[in-house]
Amino acid sequence: MIDKTNNFDRSKFNFINLKIEYGNLKIMFLLFMPSSTVENYLKQILVESLHEDSCEVSMGKIADCLGVTPGTATTMVKSMEGKGWVNYRPRKGVKLTTAGRKVGMNMLRRHRLLETFLVETLGLDWGEIHEEAEVLEHAISEKVLEKLDEFLGRPSHDPHGDPIPTRRGGLPKASNRSLLDCKVGDLVCIESIQDQEKEFLQFARKNKLIPGRKIEVIRHDRIADSIEIKIDNKTVITLGSKTAEKIVIRN
Repeated sequence: MIDKTNNFDRSKFNFINLKIEYGNLKIMFLLFMPSSTVENYLKQILVESLHEDSCEVSMGKIADCLGVTPGTATTMVKSMEGKGWVNYRPRKGVKLTTAGRKVGMNMLRRHRLLETFLVETLGLDWGEIHEEAEVLEHAISEKVLEKLDEFLGRPSHDPHGDPIPTRRGGLPKASNRSLLDCKVGDLVCIESIQDQEKEFLQFARKNKLIPGRKIEVIRHDRIADSIEIKIDNKTVITLGSKTAEKIVIRN
């Protein structure tokens, strides 16, 4: 006989109480399951650690990415540390535990597979899929996720060019070199777009700044803080340094 009750607190954690009775043997379990908020934190910590190529991420960075105050982020992370998801060091930052990384990687896999499905199957514009995937990723089951991966042909990258984790948590190493790092005369290829905001993605598509496009760096203007590029040996455009920094490239 199994008696199971749930007490959901979507801002913190889900608790599952399990009581297993077998004859005279009674065993009580208290399991901590991550809420959607915790899943978002774990995924974001993972993403930022991958971008910065460092296990530890500053609290200011996490707060900025999630749109909360540093105090709110710190309070949440301390609670998560108590449940074994992260390790936190005051004034240093936060890093995932093995359990936290596993959940974060699973959420990242869900998010990027759903983005791929929304673009390739439903025909949504890549500028609007991020927010939709943010909602759907918490609801889809592992069984449906596996079928979705199979249906899509087990894609290795999402529409923004970011690598999709495998079912076992493997993740191809992405480039950490941006367009801003290029020198005049460099011939490179766009690997991914790091800014997921709708307006920026629409700007990128309008200017053909999408994964797979060939780029030649024509000029750097240090005074104007800009870079002039040629796309697919045709279109010439000028980008500000902040925009160029959001475009990840590979040789």
